[in-house]
Amino acid sequence: MGKLVEIGVVFCVLFVMSRWVAESSELDAFFNRNSSSDVSFLESMSHLESVYGVAAAAVPPDALMVGLTLVQGAAAKGAVCLDGTLPGYHLHRGFGTGANSWLIQLEVCARLFDGEPLLIKVVPTVGGGWCNNLRSCIYRKKTHRGSSTLFEKQIPFTGLLSNKAEENPDFFNWNRVKVRYCDGASFAGDSENKAAGLQFRGQRIWRAAVEDLMSKGMHNANQALLSGCSAGGLASILHCDEFQGLFPGSTKVKCLSDAGLFMDVADVSGGRTLRSFFAGVVSLQGVKENLPSTCTDHLDPTSCFFPQNLISSIKTPLFILNAAYDSWQVQESLAPATADPQGTWHDCKLNNERCSASQIQFLQGSKQNGLFLNSCFAHCQSERQDTWFADDSPIINNKPVALAVGDWYFDRATVKAVDCAYPCDRTCHNLVFK
Repeated sequence: MGKLVEIGVVFCVLFVMSRWVAESSELDAFFNRNSSSDVSFLESMSHLESVYGVAAAAVPPDALMVGLTLVQGAAAKGAVCLDGTLPGYHLHRGFGTGANSWLIQLEVCARLFDGEPLLIKVVPTVGGGWCNNLRSCIYRKKTHRGSSTLFEKQIPFTGLLSNKAEENPDFFNWNRVKVRYCDGASFAGDSENKAAGLQFRGQRIWRAAVEDLMSKGMHNANQALLSGCSAGGLASILHCDEFQGLFPGSTKVKCLSDAGLFMDVADVSGGRTLRSFFAGVVSLQGVKENLPSTCTDHLDPTSCFFPQNLISSIKTPLFILNAAYDSWQVQESLAPATADPQGTWHDCKLNNERCSASQIQFLQGSKQNGLFLNSCFAHCQSERQDTWFADDSPIINNKPVALAVGDWYFDRATVKAVDCAYPCDRTCHNLVFK
């Protein structure tokens, strides 16, 4: 099976995954209070999520709630979260024809809101994200981004993780796992800073989790899918071939990256905001040694943390799912405040319908090929029920994301779906911020 990796049309990548209601005066007060400090945008958004996020997320009343399992024995392998606590995952067992099929989801971190596609007075949260310096990592280790003591004990399984055939037609009865994200480097670092009390052990967490799952039956898998969204989507690319290597050749193994194609492109001022940020992640957390040698033998480590430089060498079949106008990258990579001091992009970042013709043209400036690329202002579409598989889900050629992924995984059809140019797609669930 050859991999189907063509990424097409524009897109601007990264993550805005959840939406929570908040009064604008509260937000103004928070940002004004921190405007003179060195609190990064990522830290600020994590704080906002702690206030408005998980507790306020609207969970469907009939959603399957799945309990937390900590990986016992992981500490002996040095596989620990930023603060030294045990890593964990949530497992819901498969049944029937799916009893020996496994779906591993690398956590995007924040749970997704299942509600109306357009909201008023909403706040984007940082999602999984990364930490790129000691300050941001120390901050992170005191949240559920860096400590399992703060993990939710139960989380809802929706979208790709749902156990209902009417919500997840091809994977509902598989063994479905969400591996929690508590390292800050897309499960790729292996370092420490003893003075700061920080453990950068993402690579060891990944290995300890999959080894534990292998001992619980995954070694018998006849089918397996590694997936992830945002920071987890990057991780699914980084670990795709390693995942395949866990199984015998007779096991069908594929990978799915949702909103994980973070692009090394110039922002509106000509700078490289995301590249600078990733350079800090790679250097601080010891990521270099865990990057594919097929990339690092000719490119610098930071370049090899960008999927655009990795995909061509991945041997395992890979499905790329992305919104052409990924909300987070529009807001914080392509048009961050530091690159837009006059606020020219302010309205466009909050609501795509307020983008001028020249701004849309800029967003369409960097093109690659894609598998399921819809012309939406969105982020992370596989775990949200309304964008994965529902009556009004986004579609390309009359096919929603869930059926496109299923057709590709089970070889029912070749799926290379690239949407028409914005604003033609009226099925989008665009994220709008006020």
